[in-house]
Amino acid sequence: MEKALRALLEGVRDGSVPVDDGVVRLRDLAFEDLGFANVDHHRKLRRGVPEVVLAQGKTPDQCVEIVGRLLARDGDVLVTRADASTAEVLVNAHAGGDWNRLARTVFWRRTDGTPHLPGRVLVVSAGTSDLRVAEEAAVTARAFGNEVETLFDVGVAGIHRLLGRGEMLRNATVLIVVAGMEGALPSVVAGLTDVPVIAVPTSTGYGASFGGLAALLAMLNSCASGVTVVNIDNGFGAGCAATLIHRLALRKESSA
Repeated sequence: MEKALRALLEGVRDGSVPVDDGVVRLRDLAFEDLGFANVDHHRKLRRGVPEVVLAQGKTPDQCVEIVGRLLARDGDVLVTRADASTAEVLVNAHAGGDWNRLARTVFWRRTDGTPHLPGRVLVVSAGTSDLRVAEEAAVTARAFGNEVETLFDVGVAGIHRLLGRGEMLRNATVLIVVAGMEGALPSVVAGLTDVPVIAVPTSTGYGASFGGLAALLAMLNSCASGVTVVNIDNGFGAGCAATLIHRLALRKESSA
């Protein structure tokens, strides 16, 4: 978006873009009113992460229209929480969409896919039942320019599986740790490392897990200091948080 804005202003300055055309293009540059949605084209410029389409609660036609307007700006587009029927409509309507059935995401890569942020995000899941949320976090972090690795099914019920991967933990610059049930894994991981840990509680669990509330409260009360917690099943939010951490590191490198 910043590149497009600079190109437009330079075009007006050198006369290749008439002033009236520049006014028209600037009018819709910040956001675009579709009647049922105001598409935020300036979000990446303001926040460092782009507009993302939450498919949940929207009709397939609404998703198709929003994605089309975002793709018209030549940027990458990510759709989250897309069920099978919505994903099928989207990939048929807009070529090049990559549907991840497990993560329930559809992603269009229109830019260079080489990771451009410093460091590495490691997404860790306690159990296979947590993979849907963990994969959503991984897809989001990759879509936003991070190098991402994954370490799945290393929960505290078999802690040796985690302890044998100490090098992976130490080599990460941000850890996203996804767990349901009693939500103990983030505390364990945070006690072993000196990097930011973003904890993601999932709704995986029996009876009194209360749809992930037990894991959420356990993570909020972690005895390992500095653990940051996002909402239940919010892998997307964790991927965003990891991206913002890395963008701060990039800003520091640029100013050095």
